[in-house]
Amino acid sequence: MQIEYIWIVLAVVLLLLELWAINIVLRSTGGWETKGLWVVVLVFVPLLGLIAWAMFGPKREMAQQRKS
Repeated sequence: MQIEYIWIVLAVVLLLLELWAINIVLRSTGGWETKGLWVVVLVFVPLLGLIAWAMFGPKREMAQQRKS
């Protein structure tokens, strides 16, 4: 397998993860300001934004949903 194919596969995986994260953000119960900020971060800083969202984004909401 050539090295170019590996980069293409990694780019496609990153794109799919980004689209999944944006979908989760837009379906969340947070305010529009929070949603907009996360979408901007995810779009303009893809890899670091995805890592930050995974660390700080959904865990608070999931914990609140479990309590209800």
